[in-house]
Amino acid sequence: MTGAGTDRTKKSAEGGPAVILVRPQLAVNIGMCARAMANFGLSDLRLVSPREGWPRTGALKKGANAAAAGAVHLLEGAKLFDTLEEAVADLNFVYATTARERGQHKPVLTPFEAMPEAARAIAAGEKRGVLFGPERTGLSNDEVAVADMIITFPVNPAYASLNLAQAVLLVGYEWMRASTEAKAPFVADARSPAAPREMVLSFFAYIEGELERAGFFRPIGKAPVMRRNLRNIFHRLSLSQQDVSTLRGMFVRLVEGPRAEKAAKTAQTQSEDEDKG
Repeated sequence: MTGAGTDRTKKSAEGGPAVILVRPQLAVNIGMCARAMANFGLSDLRLVSPREGWPRTGALKKGANAAAAGAVHLLEGAKLFDTLEEAVADLNFVYATTARERGQHKPVLTPFEAMPEAARAIAAGEKRGVLFGPERTGLSNDEVAVADMIITFPVNPAYASLNLAQAVLLVGYEWMRASTEAKAPFVADARSPAAPREMVLSFFAYIEGELERAGFFRPIGKAPVMRRNLRNIFHRLSLSQQDVSTLRGMFVRLVEGPRAEKAAKTAQTQSEDEDKG
């Protein structure tokens, strides 16, 4: 299953720091991490001693693939390691994610602070990785000791525990922001050109005339202020030509009634006149 935003015709971003899941407990969580990685162009998934092993067949594989939601290629390309030391052996720099202070006197940064420097180093040829611990306990102190720096998240101090895939997602988001222009993937369609003043004033004249006939501007002494307020409401909308055309058409229909009914009445009137003649 793929998400609504999946477009196989576009080139997928790749690279970034390795995502190293240390002793992950559930295959479905690994799948969710792969999805988060794919969202933000991370492509190096490493697994250290998954509790359920790394399923290549059966129900566990099916669950992981479903959770990956189209990022199955990352699961299929995942590297499996017995020890953390093996998983980080080729890396130049390692970050450890944790929600707790560990007393190891390492620099502590948020993803927002860490990923710009990681992007510069990776662009220069370095290989970096981010450690994520098991869902229930997080990384052990010995595993944190393997890292050069700690990444933690600015979260509610009373509820600092993040889902594994959420942690990967937050790091991935900051990686994408730091390594690309991070522009919105699409923009709003261009609006119709701004309405010329003549068009706007003609619209005002029409609706004010109809409102006058309907007795809206009462008491008479407040009519000038009411007209200004009405005009300023529309001015604040920065009306386009299409806006004015649509609004005018709407008011015409409200004033004159449905087209079909009006045509029927006109035909009836003409028929009655002919009978009288």
